Amino acid sequence: MEEVNQSVVSEFIILGLCSSWELQAFLLVIFSPLYLITILGNIFIVLLIIADLHLHSPMYFLLANLSFIDFCLSSVTTPKMITDFLKENKTISFEGCMCQIFFGHFFGGGEMVLLVSMAYDRYVAICKPLHYSSIMNRQMCIGLVMTSLITGLVHSVSQLAMIIKLPFCGPKELDSFFCDIPLVIKLACIDTSILEMWINADSGVLATTCFILLLISYSYILFTICLHSKDGASKALSTCTAHITVVVLFFGPCIFIYLWPLSITWVDKFLAVFYAVITPLLNPAIYTLRNKEIKNAIKRL
Repeated sequence: MEEVNQSVVSEFIILGLCSSWELQAFLLVIFSPLYLITILGNIFIVLLIIADLHLHSPMYFLLANLSFIDFCLSSVTTPKMITDFLKENKTISFEGCMCQIFFGHFFGGGEMVLLVSMAYDRYVAICKPLHYSSIMNRQMCIGLVMTSLITGLVHSVSQLAMIIKLPFCGPKELDSFFCDIPLVIKLACIDTSILEMWINADSGVLATTCFILLLISYSYILFTICLHSKDGASKALSTCTAHITVVVLFFGPCIFIYLWPLSITWVDKFLAVFYAVITPLLNPAIYTLRNKEIKNAIKRL
């Protein structure tokens, strides 16, 4: 006899950020321009780096890829969240839910590794300046970006493989504005406590490893900067400060969502909004406002 798929749930009901129509209308007015600014800002940085020959360096090559990933990451969940503000019945198909999980972890995992790559670039530039051009060559830059994408792909496939065959037979309400594993797995019709441990371990190993590597890299960089004169290190310190700010903004919500869950609904929603909507918006703003070369490139337009 042909095996029947146990997943009888064809769609999930999304409760969204709130139930008040007035508040939803307010959030629609807020998040719509924010998403537009995020998309335009990240695309602008990518095109600016491509067009300006002064920005054809490893650091800006990695920055362009970070902006591209932020553009993709924000587009995984934000458009549906915005359109759901206009709907009374907010639903997402089972396939759509799995796609959100896959691409969310793909781009999220890829960004973690890419941030480590950017830290390595700054480490080489500051701690080994005489060897920078030979170490951070074209092949190395492409290899770092490919490593980040492949790591994100392996991470997302492993996460999806652990939940896609789970039996979902009700309930089917997600108290959030998008699908993510910690919420979806609770709707399965079987005991998933062991599976949750494996999933948290998978996400935890990637996030913790990247975060530790970042802490080591920037600690070593800052120690090296302190050994130099203030005038010679000011530019490097400014660049590293921007990178560290991005790292804190990206990893902070991730730690509380996946590694240290609080089980407080409004806190989880706030962190999810910050991770999926606000961080991709702040990244181009941080790099644009704090980077003199980007400012000069804009003036040359």
